Amino acid sequence: MLCAAGIKLHIAEYWEKSAGKSVQCVLCPRRCVISDGKRGFCTSRINKGGELYSLTYARPVAAVMDPMEKKPFFHVTPGEEVLSIATAGCNMRCLFCQNWRISQTPPDEASSMQMSPREVVDTALKKGSRWIVYTYTEPTVFYEYMLDICREAKKEGLKNAMHSCGYINPEPLKKLLKYMDAVNIDLKGFNADFYKKMGSFAEIEAVLETLKIIKKSGVWLEITNLVIPGQNDSPDDIKRMCEWIKKELGSDVPLHLSRFHPAYRLKNLPPTPAETLKNARAIALRAGLNYVYIGNASELAAENTLCLGCGRTVVKRTGYKVMSNHIKDGRCSFCGRKIAGMWEINEKKPPAGNPARDGALQ
Repeated sequence: MLCAAGIKLHIAEYWEKSAGKSVQCVLCPRRCVISDGKRGFCTSRINKGGELYSLTYARPVAAVMDPMEKKPFFHVTPGEEVLSIATAGCNMRCLFCQNWRISQTPPDEASSMQMSPREVVDTALKKGSRWIVYTYTEPTVFYEYMLDICREAKKEGLKNAMHSCGYINPEPLKKLLKYMDAVNIDLKGFNADFYKKMGSFAEIEAVLETLKIIKKSGVWLEITNLVIPGQNDSPDDIKRMCEWIKKELGSDVPLHLSRFHPAYRLKNLPPTPAETLKNARAIALRAGLNYVYIGNASELAAENTLCLGCGRTVVKRTGYKVMSNHIKDGRCSFCGRKIAGMWEINEKKPPAGNPARDGALQ
């Protein structure tokens, strides 16, 4: 089936029939009720004749090689070059979006290419990438495409990772996690009002639930927090966020505190001051988090991974480039202390039969 713009439609997952020819999408917490011919909040799913279809399937706006550190993942195969995939669309409307030109553009209005899931995997193999990372926009809005790529990737022994806002319902998330090896979630703040204001009435509790599900699944987890001056940089909120991370997810989950740069609808704000970022990192460390980084602020030199045992630098970074790596078999090569992360490509996930891998999460 084609839509008016000539895009081939792909039947969507996670929706239910509603009154008349309306449908309700249950992929994300917005649970949009969509009339015939209309789209959901994300603009990426359309009701045609009482059936819900994806507009993003096999239509990426980006398929490029990037360093793993750019995602950012700092505890996953350092220095690895990975294939990054994105389509247009997002299920949030963050006023500070750094990739708004593609995330806030409907799929049929974006400049895209045609790539089937198999073609994405073949591209990764051809380029020598051992990872496919779903990133740049919001992977949830190209869920069906991502899931099929993940399945094809696993057949070839490739790894899957995504950087997401975490605004997805538990059932589709658990299904996806069976094929994921690493996830970075944007925890945009730790204040319900901030999420409602900046994410167009998004609910923070749904994101926190996503984080807990990922952690319990055994998939490697990292968190990114974009620190925005005067918006989510309250020391109290940062402290509560870090204390929650330690309590619910554990001390070893890496936290990336990222500098805000004026963008999209917040061009009136200044970049995040260095002092704010340093203070936020100090709060996180005092709260008991073991691995806290500062991104987009190379002058602060807070991108290196330190051994908790001997205090030596085990991974030295400059920007997205790894200058040295002293981790061997997951341990500090100086003192032997185990360093949390996925340092080798052949590291295994929890064995088959683990309830966390079979969708039986609590």
